[in-house]
Amino acid sequence: MIEICNVTKSFGSETVLRDVSAVLEAGKIYGLVGRNGSGKTVLLKLLCGLLLPDSGEIRIGGAPLKSRSPGEWNMGVLIERPGFLPRRTAFQNLRLLAAVNRRVGEEAIRKAIRTVGLDPDSKKKVGDYSLGMRQRLGIAQAIMEGQKILLLDEPFSGVDTQSLPEMRELLRAQRGPDRTILIATHVREDIDGLCDQVFSVHGGALELLS
Repeated sequence: MIEICNVTKSFGSETVLRDVSAVLEAGKIYGLVGRNGSGKTVLLKLLCGLLLPDSGEIRIGGAPLKSRSPGEWNMGVLIERPGFLPRRTAFQNLRLLAAVNRRVGEEAIRKAIRTVGLDPDSKKKVGDYSLGMRQRLGIAQAIMEGQKILLLDEPFSGVDTQSLPEMRELLRAQRGPDRTILIATHVREDIDGLCDQVFSVHGGALELLS
């Protein structure tokens, strides 16, 4: 369970999030909708420890987020555009990233790449990927270690209309009884039928839509 407790975050004189609270339970998929610049990405960065709130607290499993380093929280994170090495293949990129934590081997990497509809044996360099393919690879990175929390920022960006249903099914298949998934998007229709609950970010406030 993720608990967001009266969180406020400002940058200079601009308050991006004001007294925001929510509870995200394990086993569910949540949506976060708002226009570009509304604070969606800021909230995701707070949830994974890249930013700290000015006031309030974020708790995971009852423990304050700031009490551990972000890498210890078993999170898979896709925020903004994935920063892969353009002259390496998909498999080479994920193998380098997996070497940081040393939690999974090559077969788990291959499985994650296949799961998102890419070929782990392809020699194509990531620099030649379309934006949609990069997003798929970003999702593969987020799920390859079996992370219990998935924070996905605009995972449908660059995905063509024909591939959207497939991407929704891909993310729906990641649901598990002990996994919490939060998907941020500026297009509400992208997550229709996918999420258990959808929140809106507007004017610094978080509002439950459904």
